[in-house]
Amino acid sequence: MAEKDFDRKASFDHVEEVDQDPKEVEAQKARQHGDAALDIIGDERVVVTQEDNDRIRRKTDKQILTILVWVYLLQILDKLVMGYGNVFGLSEDNHLVDNQYSVAVTMNNIAQLAWQPFSTYLIVRVPARILMPCFIFGWGTAQACMAASSSFGGLAATRFLLGLFEAGCLPLFSIMTAQWYRRSEQPIRVAAWYSTNGIAQCVAALMSFGLGKINSDKIASWQLIFIVVGSITVCTAPIVYWRIDSDIAHARFLSTEDKAKAIERLRANQTGTGTNEFKWAHIWELAYDPKTYLFGGLALCLNFGATVTTSFGPTLIRNMGYDRYITALLNMPFGALQFITIMAASYATQKFKLKGPVLAAFMAPVLVGLAMLYHTNRQPVVNQKVALAGYYLMSFLFGGNPIIVSWMVANTAGQTKKSAILAAYNAFNATGSIIGPLLFNSKDKPRYIPGLRATLGVFAAMLGLIAICMGLILVLNKQRERQRVAVGKPAKIKDTSMLTQYEAYGNEGGVGENALKDMTDFKNNEFVYLY
Repeated sequence: MAEKDFDRKASFDHVEEVDQDPKEVEAQKARQHGDAALDIIGDERVVVTQEDNDRIRRKTDKQILTILVWVYLLQILDKLVMGYGNVFGLSEDNHLVDNQYSVAVTMNNIAQLAWQPFSTYLIVRVPARILMPCFIFGWGTAQACMAASSSFGGLAATRFLLGLFEAGCLPLFSIMTAQWYRRSEQPIRVAAWYSTNGIAQCVAALMSFGLGKINSDKIASWQLIFIVVGSITVCTAPIVYWRIDSDIAHARFLSTEDKAKAIERLRANQTGTGTNEFKWAHIWELAYDPKTYLFGGLALCLNFGATVTTSFGPTLIRNMGYDRYITALLNMPFGALQFITIMAASYATQKFKLKGPVLAAFMAPVLVGLAMLYHTNRQPVVNQKVALAGYYLMSFLFGGNPIIVSWMVANTAGQTKKSAILAAYNAFNATGSIIGPLLFNSKDKPRYIPGLRATLGVFAAMLGLIAICMGLILVLNKQRERQRVAVGKPAKIKDTSMLTQYEAYGNEGGVGENALKDMTDFKNNEFVYLY
């Protein structure tokens, strides 16, 4: 019986090779190497109403976005509490000298930098439902174990492990946002989880203030802070496994009909809905794509300043003349400002459908704040009000990362390439975070004038990079127009992915046929880049 079946299959395969329609061969190839969504929707165009669009988006927000927000809050909180731990005696209890605290801080970023190539592969190959809980459990355990450190070596080792497991967080979250939402919806969703930077500042300040009041002969305040936040993270891991879904094709909260509609509503994105096939051709394209280095440069510049606030913020405030308890409380307004600027920046990009100009507008107050800090720290007596105002203006820099992330995700297609460019972004991010603290040498305490001067120059350079990015996108859009004309498609395509109201994409002239084939933005002639 087995031999008969084999012969029948061989005969069938032979007939297919001879008689199969070329279009069907191409369709089978697309299903094999394209998105998992093709198994559900195939070549079919599904009718999606505005009501369908809104209903599916609300379901996705409830099931996916809420988890992203909570987990990212924990990731930022676990990273932030080291700065507060330093205020409550971490350096003294671990016998840190010279630049050892700065080096310990950067171990997190060194781990992220080293892990990015592996992160790219894992994000493509391992379903998010498996990968995310593993990341969470890993960094939560490392955070809790950091409380057991009693020397520089122990502190550096646990901080390294924290960064290792956190390394894939931002790329994974960015890709999931791109896989579940239209391009017009992405900025505010990225802002929703990234804005927890500000909330985490407030939570960390309150927790540090409260837990710091506990007096114990057996456990220090900073150890208690680390144990509490690490334990909360560890307990979150199994909950995330129970609730999260990897992509639309495997969504348990959507019916078969709604899965097809959810896929159709993302067609105009031209960035796909997810595949587990790792493609080396995408990696090669990433290497010669100038966007990789420009977006990376923006991340490098931005995270010079971000590290100043996350790692040295409490120290800078305390050096203005405040005690450690007031220092913790004064970081709460800074956290609130972070949240406000992140949401405002993302709303502005969604409202005006422009990313580069909005990013530049939000970097201007950062330059002003740094100039204020630099000027007042050069005076014989620091003006507390001016210095604090300058420090608070630096909160505007946190509006930059979600813009850059959504800008990058919207302008990159192909699952492997998208994963790789986000990993590269994170690597540049980590590099900026490594260099930033090292510019703030302990011998420059308490004013840190050389570090402030260097950071001021970096943000001035960032404005030039934004202008170059916009010029490059203009050139790339002209290239795609020429590609379309060469194959008989219209030069101009209406980008319905950026419309507030849902509109079906490209039913005529073959437009829309590439959306789910896991093609890169260079190879897809229908791709439209966003400014």
